[in-house]
Formats: sequence, structure tokens, C-alpha cells
Amino acid sequence: MPQTSRRGLLFGTAAVSAGALLTACTSNEPKEKPPAANSEPAAADDKPGKKVTIGFAGPQADHGWLNAINENAKSRAEKYSEVTLEITEGSNDTAAQIGQVQTLINKKVDVLVILPADGKALTQVGLQAMKAGIPVINLDRIFASPQAYRCWIGGDNYGMGLNAGNYIGEQLKDKPNAKVVELAGLDNLELTKQRSQGFADALKNYPNVKRVARQAADFTVESGQAKMAQLLQAQKQFDALWNHDDDQGVGALRAIQQAGRDDFLMVGGAGAKAAMDAIKADNSVLKATVLYPPTMAASAIDLARALGQGKGVGGMAELEIPASITLYSAVVTKDNVDEYLPTGFS
Repeated sequence: MPQTSRRGLLFGTAAVSAGALLTACTSNEPKEKPPAANSEPAAADDKPGKKVTIGFAGPQADHGWLNAINENAKSRAEKYSEVTLEITEGSNDTAAQIGQVQTLINKKVDVLVILPADGKALTQVGLQAMKAGIPVINLDRIFASPQAYRCWIGGDNYGMGLNAGNYIGEQLKDKPNAKVVELAGLDNLELTKQRSQGFADALKNYPNVKRVARQAADFTVESGQAKMAQLLQAQKQFDALWNHDDDQGVGALRAIQQAGRDDFLMVGGAGAKAAMDAIKADNSVLKATVLYPPTMAASAIDLARALGQGKGVGGMAELEIPASITLYSAVVTKDNVDEYLPTGFS
């Protein structure tokens, strides 16, 4: 098959349609009522379509959220009888991941879904795939150039911090001189900076609430416990804690319990099942978590399938899938936890 992109074919179809519409508008022939925009839905659906091979490359699943990413991708692909998923082992070594993606390119998969260990470092291999006529769905960690992907889908890191801050602000809005502390993730990651910025911006809406301490951890249980212990030692009194990540939150909760502290509320991040279980039980300081949904990997498979079959997205009128999709960071509390529990990851 010639290396003609499916996007080019669809754009060509759109151009022909536009030309036909223009002719109809300027002709002296009797006007016919144009078809409704949704009379021929282009949306992806559950009905089997043409066969599509999707290549999936992600980082090493050394974290609960990353493991959930892989599982969501696998289970979604299994839903479609016509989809074949070529999945790599995953690596946090950028050179190794580049090699894995190049192997998928050489296999001539129809569409690639890539969650890069480092978006900037893998930009060139994204460009390589696109130039080879293989559309790329860039998952979460964004490439440095929009030319390296057809569609980006991911979480809203700034919105995650914003919603955590607004939730905490609402809980403390009537408390004079309220104090909050922040247990962040890895400070060298852009996503951590965005989460902290969103949190800081939200707190500006609550003049009575002040962030008095911030400590960066490493997204692990061990680091969460160690860094939380330091915060507790330094801050003898505060009213709320926002922890960026539910995995490191397991360690943070251990440190809190060991210190015998229960004088503040805690908000987690990402949406682990253990965190949701604790929120539902309502027997600890953990009262909420702000989602960063790993279901984005399942949605990426849906988008890749739609792209491979020349379809759009269900519920939207356009023939093409969007260029980018940012997921919402919902706040999960005991009032709505049952709704979100099925999405919780281990």
C-alpha cells in the first residue's frame, strides 16, 4: 500500500464534500436540501470494522498508575475482535524505548500509541512514525513538537492541583489562619510544577488559607513515608495536606499513623483503589483524591482504532478525531466514591 496517510485520504474526502456543497450553493439548478451533518455518522462504535493493528509503547510499569495504563490498554483492545495489539515490554530508558517504537514502525503497524518515558527525548521517533505514514496517539507525556503526533490525550496536571486546592479551600474557608502543606512528586518533572502551580492558584481564592510547607517526594511508598515524616516533624500544626500521588500516599499515611496525627484532612492524587477504599471507610485523615485517570489508555486505544478505520469520535459531528483531548480531574469524596471505585487502580 502506498505510504499515503489516512488523514490525507480523509482530508481529500472533506475537500470533495466542500466542493460539492459550494457547487450546490452557486448553481442555478433547483436546490436540494443538504443532508444533516450527522446523517452518516463517522463515529467509532462497538461494531467490528476493518482490521487494525495498534502498536503500544509505554514506560516500565514500576508504579501503580503506569501498570494501570498497560492494563487499560490491553483490556480495551481485547474488546474489539478486529484489533490486534502489539505491546512492548516498556522501559524507562529512553534509548530502549526508542528502539521499541522503531521495531513497531518496522512492523508497519497501522497506528501507534506512545506514552513516552520522556516526551522531549522521544519526539524524533514520533516524527519518524508520522513521516512513515503511521499516525501517532501521544499519551499523557507530550512530545516537544505537534508534528510528532496526530492526537494527544492526557490528564490535566494544572487542573488536578486547581481542583485539589479548591476542595481544600472550601473545607477551610471559615477557619481563620488555616494552614496547608503539600507533598509533591518529582520536582524535575514538568507535571509536578503544573500541579503545584494549580494548587497555588486555587489557594489565592481563599485569603485565610496559607501554604506553610512543601516537600517533594519520588512517587514511591518509601519516599512518601520519609518525606511525610519530615513534614510532620517540622509542622506541629496544620489543617490540610495535599499529596500529589496515591502511591506515595500509602507511605504518607503510614507516617501520619505512626506519628499519631489526626488533626488535619488529607487529599490524595491519581485515584488508586486503596485511596478510594480509605475514603469510603472514612476512618483516616484521607477524605478525598483528585483523579488522574489511567483510563486514558483505554481511550487512546479507542482513538487509535477510530483513526485506523477512518472514523470520528462518538458524540461528535466531525469526521476526524480531535487533535487533543484533556481529561478532567474529578474530586472523589465519600459522597461519590462508589461511582469512581471501578476506575481505581492497584
